[in-house]
Amino acid sequence: MRHVLIGLICVAGCVTPSIPIPPPDPSSMTFRVLDVGGAESRASFSYTADANYSEATVFVFNRDRGVGIITTANFDGSVDETQPVGAELGEQIVVSFERDDQTVSTCIRLRDGAQSATDYCSP
Repeated sequence: MRHVLIGLICVAGCVTPSIPIPPPDPSSMTFRVLDVGGAESRASFSYTADANYSEATVFVFNRDRGVGIITTANFDGSVDETQPVGAELGEQIVVSFERDDQTVSTCIRLRDGAQSATDYCSP
């Protein structure tokens, strides 16, 4: 019994809590808007390097249209320009980075180029 108790204590001691990663920073996001105006409007996404997101699964989802894309971040946490997703200027875009132990997201109002750190989605 004593050996079982010691084993349980050792196993419990080996479980370390994961350190929370920060949500994606809008100022590190770039969207290139294509075919501006109407249903054909699209935008591609890229993100600057951030080691917190190394090889994370990346979701870019347009809340207003219900469409999105999934890709993988590079080893350095950057995201190369993605395939375009249906999007119009001003629409709500959620960018999520998912690692094995956690997912973080930021929702922004789409603009062409670098995103604003103050233009978040409506509640």
